[in-house]
Amino acid sequence: MSEQQQVQFGIEKIYLKDLSLEIPNAPQIFLERENPQIEISVHNAASPLGQAGLFEVVMTVTVTAKLGEKTVFLIEVAQAGIFQIVGLPTPEIDAVLGIMCPNTLLPYAREAVASLMARAGFPPVLLQHMNFEAAYQERLQQLQQEQAAQAAAPKTAPN
Repeated sequence: MSEQQQVQFGIEKIYLKDLSLEIPNAPQIFLERENPQIEISVHNAASPLGQAGLFEVVMTVTVTAKLGEKTVFLIEVAQAGIFQIVGLPTPEIDAVLGIMCPNTLLPYAREAVASLMARAGFPPVLLQHMNFEAAYQERLQQLQQEQAAQAAAPKTAPN
């Protein structure tokens, strides 16, 4: 029987990959007294790096505030990390990249958003805890449904 490889998970580096702030209607927007409508979106992407077992995970958080049609501000933070994952089969690596790594990056992204908002002169928006496991499972179900729909689709012969 072959010796089983030991599972390893490590954080090699956490870094801010990109940071963007736009206040297109400043300074007039600071005179508004209404509370803006805030929309927050989070997107995660993972990619393998050149060395075996190393992956980059990037969590992109976009916070948009609007008053009617006017944009109050737009913040985009790309918080990234390099993670080492060794000794797991691919499906389990995908789960670690989709759940554990974003959970690690979220506090750093939260701090970057809050800090940038304060520097821009706005009250902070605090990113709430997110259930990355539920999001990962939902994404898996969607992928399985798409694959099942493609398999069930009738094949048409070229003319």
